[in-house]
Amino acid sequence: MTKRVSPGSVRRAFQPWNDPQAMPLVELRGVGKSFGEVAAVRDLSLSLYRREFFALLGPSGCGKTTLMRMLAGFEQPDVGTIWLDGHDITGVPPHLRPVNMMFQSYALFPHLSVAGNIAYGLKREGLARSEIERRVGEMLELVKLGGLGQRKPHQLSGGQRQRVALARALAKRPKLLLLDEPMAALDRKLREQTQFELMDLQSELGLTFMVVTHDQDEAMTMADRMAVMEQGRLAQIAPPDVIYEAPASRYVAEFVGDINILEGQVTGVTGELVHAQVPAIGAVVLDEDTSRLRAGEPVAIGIRPEKIAIAHDEPAQTVNRAVGEIWDIGYLGDVTMIQVMVGRDADGAGGTLLKVGLSNRTRRMERPFAWEDRVWLSWDVEAGVVLPP
Repeated sequence: MTKRVSPGSVRRAFQPWNDPQAMPLVELRGVGKSFGEVAAVRDLSLSLYRREFFALLGPSGCGKTTLMRMLAGFEQPDVGTIWLDGHDITGVPPHLRPVNMMFQSYALFPHLSVAGNIAYGLKREGLARSEIERRVGEMLELVKLGGLGQRKPHQLSGGQRQRVALARALAKRPKLLLLDEPMAALDRKLREQTQFELMDLQSELGLTFMVVTHDQDEAMTMADRMAVMEQGRLAQIAPPDVIYEAPASRYVAEFVGDINILEGQVTGVTGELVHAQVPAIGAVVLDEDTSRLRAGEPVAIGIRPEKIAIAHDEPAQTVNRAVGEIWDIGYLGDVTMIQVMVGRDADGAGGTLLKVGLSNRTRRMERPFAWEDRVWLSWDVEAGVVLPP
């Protein structure tokens, strides 16, 4: 019996971007694209590697779809070049590129069967009938649609239609597969299930995938690396955990996940510890790179909600703590998000709202939290991160 290998064991060791000898499969070199006076992509350079699952994340209008369309050949860059497997493909038309794209709308032909949709591109390439039938059968089994080849798209569920679109995109065996918001039309449960299936499929096929999405959870779940775009530029490129735990800018920190941002002033630097004074909280200490920080400078400190502890009783620690009043409570099932107002004066003026993420590990709490409760917040010196501008 063949021992099944977890895709995770493969992905953990996959870091070609840290290997100086690794050759990128895809390179965008100084690419720019404008529509009239609007610059959609600005002097952007990016490398993708073989077998990489890459996610491009950003808000609407940031340029991520334009970037994908340039890779597919549907748009031409105004400046810069695009290289694939050592060849300049900047001016190569879409149908001659070893690149395929799965559209957000799926774009299935309603008059063709499932098998006919998958076979369409293969017929355009002029493949022999026997080869087309073999590949269609292979794709149907791959996306778990065996036996449904003769159905029409309207006879399928949303998840099944998505699988047909994926099979059609994979049938031509592209070197690069582009996925534009591939799960936008699916419900949450099916979307979460499909994310892991897509990861397993990409690992099994050994292809390079690039997914464009505005869904942070989707990008962080699937990607080996992800890029956050801001106004046509790449704000940060890194593995998901690095982007979440060590954002390169305030923009990235606020865009990816929830975060509390404390504005203060550096009061001193001791070894690897930064000491700061934050209005409404007081003394804050964090373990951070101190080489660029000086006493008297302003500082912005980011703390994720789940890294803050909440309790009815006063904690023993003397720094990184604050007392306040529960302002709002949002029950999300696995997590309860609690907003706590800290630092208000005797007249009830001023103050700062902090978000606290409380993991619901048990069905009931011994002392549940309620609106207007007086509570204490505390966090470790390693919980906060200094945010660059």
